[in-house]
Amino acid sequence: MLTETESGGIDHELVSVDAHGAEAPADWSNLRSPETYVGSGRTEHFVSPGGAVLDKRRVYAAPARLRLNHWALSGDWMIQQQGSVLNRTNGRIVSRFHARDLHLVMGPVVRGTSVRFRVRLDGQLPGAAHGIDVNEQGNGTVTQQRLHQLIRQPEPITDRQFEIEFLDAGIEAFVFTFG
Repeated sequence: MLTETESGGIDHELVSVDAHGAEAPADWSNLRSPETYVGSGRTEHFVSPGGAVLDKRRVYAAPARLRLNHWALSGDWMIQQQGSVLNRTNGRIVSRFHARDLHLVMGPVVRGTSVRFRVRLDGQLPGAAHGIDVNEQGNGTVTQQRLHQLIRQPEPITDRQFEIEFLDAGIEAFVFTFG
């Protein structure tokens, strides 16, 4: 990285980049969960009873406990090729993962609207394990389609069960990523 000197020239010294917070690199030594697609096109390990039904509204249920890297929907959803759309309030996505960070690419179906949500980790408020898009009580609001950091847990990193409940309808979820 080049920096400008006081005299206006370019300093050719190497600069150390030490990212912190949301910019910190993935914790590769603790990463045991792959990307998880929430649409039918590339999903794996979907475990809501009865399986996925493509392009039709359906009420799904989530098992009480999941195996590592499995996920489920609960509530009135439409699973599409690229993502899943929540049709009514209080729908949930549940995922069991092993990583420091959990992100979800999601956004409102209708531009200019917002969708409130609440996350839990092992059935509890996330507290210090909350990501930058969630407060310690697990609350957040989606206003645009983008990657949202929902969990950044402190050590020790173990298998955890994540749940996101949408308090408003009209969310579209695409993929979980982990770091």
